[in-house]
Amino acid sequence: MIFGRKAKATDIVEPIDEEVLEDQTDDDEDDIDVEDEVEEPDDEDEDDEEPLDEWQALDASQDWRYDGPFDIGEVDLDADNVERLDLGTVILTPFDGMKMQLQVNPANNQVQAVLIMHAQSALEVALFAAPAYSSMLAEVRTDMAKATEDAGGTMQLAAGPFGTEVRRVLPVTTPDGRAGQAATRTWFAEGPKWLLRGVLMGEAATREGEGGPAALLYEFFCNLVVRRGDDPRVPGQLIPMTVPPSLVANQMPSAAAD
Repeated sequence: MIFGRKAKATDIVEPIDEEVLEDQTDDDEDDIDVEDEVEEPDDEDEDDEEPLDEWQALDASQDWRYDGPFDIGEVDLDADNVERLDLGTVILTPFDGMKMQLQVNPANNQVQAVLIMHAQSALEVALFAAPAYSSMLAEVRTDMAKATEDAGGTMQLAAGPFGTEVRRVLPVTTPDGRAGQAATRTWFAEGPKWLLRGVLMGEAATREGEGGPAALLYEFFCNLVVRRGDDPRVPGQLIPMTVPPSLVANQMPSAAAD
C-alpha cells in the first residue's frame, strides 16, 4: 500500500532546531491532562453510559481513520517502494517541498513533536498515550477550553476531517514586540491506545476549502503511521519520538563547527 509521495528525506530536512516556535504554537503542556488509566467497562454497564453530546456523537459516528493515520499493525510498509522517515514511534512520508523541524526537550534530549512546514503553513504533530477502551477527547477539549480562556483567547468546535476539530485564536507577541493573534486548527486521531494530535498553523489554519493550503498537510497527516509499542503509559502522557541516525549524522559537521 502506498501512503504518500516518494522523496529523499535528506533533501528536505532542515537542521534540528530546539526552539518550539513560541509565538505560534499553542500553550499545551508536554502531557495532555486527563485522568489515570481507564478500566475496561463491563458489558452489563454499557446501557447505563451517559448520553453523548453532539461532538462526542460526531467523533463516534464513523471510522475516522479509514484513510489514515494508521497503526503499525494495520499496514505493511514493505509492500511498496515509498521512502519514509522513521522517528521511532511515528513514521512519516516526506513530500516535495517539505521542510521539517524536530522540537527537542533540552532537559532530556527527547523529541516532543515534529513541525512540518510548506509555503506559509505548518503542521505540528505529537503523539500521546490513550485509554484502551474509551475516548479521552471530551476531557482533552475541556482542558483546551480552560487553557484558552486563561490565555485570553477564543475557541470553537467544528466538524473536521477526523471528527471534531478544535479552532483557537490566541494572543501572541510578534517578533517586533507588538501584540497579535495566532489562529490554529487542531486535529485528533485516536488509534489503539494512542492519540495523534495535529495542529495547523499559518494559512492552513485560516483558509479552508478543498484544494486550499491545508490539503497537502491533510494528506501528510493521513499518511502517518504510529508505532506506539507495548509499554504501559498513563493516558495523556506524551510519547516521544527519536532522531533518525541519518539525521544525527547530518548534524555532526555543524556541531563540530560550533
